[in-house]
Amino acid sequence: MLSRFAKSLIFVIFAMLLLTTIALKHPPARMYIDPWTGQLFGEGGVEKTLNSEENWTPVIGGVKGNVIMGKLGNATAKAELGRATWKLLHTTTLRYPEQPTPDEREALSSYFYLSSRLYPCGECAAEFQQLLKKYPPQTSSRRAASLWLCFIHNEVNQRLKKPEFDCAHLSEKYDCGCGDDKKSEKLGSSPETVDSAGAASFSRDLLTGAGMVRGG
Repeated sequence: MLSRFAKSLIFVIFAMLLLTTIALKHPPARMYIDPWTGQLFGEGGVEKTLNSEENWTPVIGGVKGNVIMGKLGNATAKAELGRATWKLLHTTTLRYPEQPTPDEREALSSYFYLSSRLYPCGECAAEFQQLLKKYPPQTSSRRAASLWLCFIHNEVNQRLKKPEFDCAHLSEKYDCGCGDDKKSEKLGSSPETVDSAGAASFSRDLLTGAGMVRGG
């Protein structure tokens, strides 16, 4: 028979082996607290936490769906809102990168689809959604995005019986005066961009190969 001492020794060895096994399978978390802000950083310390935040890409939700806002009955407010929005959208596309990354392309496309849901004029937003279904956003370059938006603008002008805007002079009409970009050439200055009638021409999206719209 084993003595009491031998039994105790075996128990201690077994307990140490058990604790070692648990520690190897579940190592203790290494947490760090910023003494100034009290922020708790996770496993791996501050550097790993910050690096993971830099590489994190948010998922854009709410892009697809119906119009959120109701009808805007005030005609004056509707007109003022329309002018301000067209200026915002045209200025955005005119400052869009010449060679956008896939992430930048997705951002601009999502921006248009979100605008079609959140635009304060519900009936205007519904029309914009129909136009987006028929003519999806072109985002392969600054030129493509700017001329696509001009085409959409002229589709709305046609319904409202307003004069068609010359897409070749977008950069003059919607010059933001930012002064941080060198003066770009007119969007419609080349034969493959504007035909003899002044209509903007598109061939195919450079990234996806999808057919692009043709219009004023």
